[in-house]
Amino acid sequence: MKRLLILAAALLLTGAAFAQGEYHFQRRSLFDVLPLHSSDIVFLGNSITDGCEWAELFENRHVKNRGISGDRSGWLLERLDSIIAAHPKKLFLMIGTNDLAAGISPDEIVRNVARLIDRFQTESKWTKIYVQSILPVNGVDFSKFRNHYEHAHLIVPTNKRLEALCDEKGVQYLDVWGALADHDGKLDRRYTNDGLHLMGPGYLVWRDAIKIHVK
Repeated sequence: MKRLLILAAALLLTGAAFAQGEYHFQRRSLFDVLPLHSSDIVFLGNSITDGCEWAELFENRHVKNRGISGDRSGWLLERLDSIIAAHPKKLFLMIGTNDLAAGISPDEIVRNVARLIDRFQTESKWTKIYVQSILPVNGVDFSKFRNHYEHAHLIVPTNKRLEALCDEKGVQYLDVWGALADHDGKLDRRYTNDGLHLMGPGYLVWRDAIKIHVK
C-alpha cells in the first residue's frame, strides 16, 4: 500500500509538472535567483502579466515582473516563498483566466486567492496587496483561445467574488476589467490581437487605471 501511495504521489507530481510545462519552471528558477527587496512593487500573475515590461511602463526600476505564462491560482501558491521572504512594498495580483478556461470553479479561485492573501498578511504583513480583476476576453472577433472564450460568462461573477473577498480581508480591489471591456463586455478589439492577451495600447490603459497606486 505504501508503495502504491508513493507511486500515486509521483504520478501526480509528474502530471502537474507536465501541465505547467518547461517554460513555467524556467521562469520560476529565474525568479528564485533574482533578488527582490522591501522597496519593490511586485506584479504577480499569468501571461497577461508576464507579457509586460512593468518597470519601463511605470518608469520605476522598483516595479518587478513575477508573471508566468499559463499560470493558475493554485500554482501561484507554490511559488510565493521567494516573494514573501523579500517583504515587498506592494503586490499587484491578477489571476484566474486560465483557471476558468481549465474548468476550475470560481469557488476554488477565490479560495486560492484567500490563501495567498493570508500568507502575506501573516508572513509579510507590511506588504500592501492589490487584487486586480480578471480581464475580459473576446471570442466574437477572435477564435484562438476557445476554452477561455467559452468560460467568459464566469469572469464577472468571479470578479464580484474576488471583490467581496478583498472587502473581507481588508485589501484593495482594482477593477481593470471595466477599463478594457467594450460596450458588450468583451475585451475591446483595439487592445488585443487574439482575444485574450494585450497589445501595447491595452497595457497603457491598464497602467492608467492603476497608476495612482503604483508608487
